[in-house]
Amino acid sequence: MPQNEVIQGLDLDVDKYGFSDEEQHVFRTQPGLSEEVVRQISAQKGEPEWMLEFRLEALRIYESKPMPTWGGDLSTLEETLDEIYFYVRPQDRMERSWDDVPDNIKTTFEKLGIPEAEQKVLAGVGAQYESEMVYHSLKKEWEDKGVIFDSIEDGLKNHPELFRKYFGTVVPSADNKFSAMNSAVWSGGSFVYIPKGVQLETPLQAYFRVNQERMGQFERTLIIVEEGARAHYIEGCTAPTYSTESFHSGVIEIVVNPGAHFRYTTIQNWSNNMYNLVTQRALVHEHATMEWLDGNLGSKLTMKYPSCYLVGEGAHGNILSIAYSGDGQHQDTGGKVVHAAPHTTSSIVSKSISKGTGRSSYRGLCKVYDGAVGAKSNVECDALLINETSRTDTYPYIEIEEKRSNIGHEATVSKVGDEQLFYLMSRGMSEEEAMALIVRGFIEPIAKQLPLEYAVELNRLIELEMEGSVG
Repeated sequence: MPQNEVIQGLDLDVDKYGFSDEEQHVFRTQPGLSEEVVRQISAQKGEPEWMLEFRLEALRIYESKPMPTWGGDLSTLEETLDEIYFYVRPQDRMERSWDDVPDNIKTTFEKLGIPEAEQKVLAGVGAQYESEMVYHSLKKEWEDKGVIFDSIEDGLKNHPELFRKYFGTVVPSADNKFSAMNSAVWSGGSFVYIPKGVQLETPLQAYFRVNQERMGQFERTLIIVEEGARAHYIEGCTAPTYSTESFHSGVIEIVVNPGAHFRYTTIQNWSNNMYNLVTQRALVHEHATMEWLDGNLGSKLTMKYPSCYLVGEGAHGNILSIAYSGDGQHQDTGGKVVHAAPHTTSSIVSKSISKGTGRSSYRGLCKVYDGAVGAKSNVECDALLINETSRTDTYPYIEIEEKRSNIGHEATVSKVGDEQLFYLMSRGMSEEEAMALIVRGFIEPIAKQLPLEYAVELNRLIELEMEGSVG
């Protein structure tokens, strides 16, 4: 069956993400960020004293750092931050059965297809609504093997020593202004632990939904993959469109221990007035492999650069990213690899599509430390411009201290040309079909790495965004 018929048969509709429910919550802080807000969040969660001190120290770091000026336009962000709610609690407790989730929240996730996906293809699922995880579940066969898949709050309560050993070690509060903000007000997210040698055969998934207007979401995810283990984690994010701007700033920390293999897949489809500023980083040890698959659609401004710090001999990092930027949007994305041990290898493949007044930027770092003998890295970034008004930029940064290493970088920019369209149209395609085929071919190297359901959905979302781009 042709791929477009498969896509149509799934009846996917981008509008399914744009709905909103009536606002209901049991608690929320006052708008804006302050010490009182941080103390209220910590008190709501019943945290130990050390975590409150961690949050307050992070707030001091956040306030001491200037707003970044090197990336996308953040000139109006501070006004937005004064107006948003940093914490909204939608219900009193997290549930482990869909039947116990409040109807309005359950309906939201049913529209997004989460219960069905859990039954068919997932080992476990977490669902976050506003600031809190409202549902978390892991199949018993994996629980019996020692796998932990919990909300980040339950990770702190139920596994305090393991949690404290790793929390804030891969992405410290002082790493950047928004990791400091997240450290001060984090709420929700996942705590994942894969024991030594366990091979998780089906993915874990977390879904993040912002429903309320003027809402900030600050999830924090901590994942530890023990020696020789293997797992795949998928994250999806959506929000309805409001007239006011919203904010999302997550932090993802991953530790991949010797010989382990971990893949983190993200498909983010935020509303077009969302600031999306995320820090996600993996620490990769001896002969371990970390893979990031990063898909970015929607948002007003996204700044996100998945990173691999290769700290053990023979470690490997792989980053595949795709960004779609439509009218008024700026996708500032890319990847970072740091080679800090001998014979480490890495690859970054970044693709972007810009349409209308959309702008995409590739921003990447490849750093090779002295002593990382035999390090190899290759970076490819390709940009596709749909029309004359779209824009793309490339900001690669390469810093090499070790002479005995091999680093490659290549970049291409192409525009959909009249000759390509004419060739395909002469074979009986309409202009829109020809344009869609060219775009599908462009993103194919990324899409084929995704699980089938996500590859189809990514294709469909981009096709919907492309509607009206010809003629």
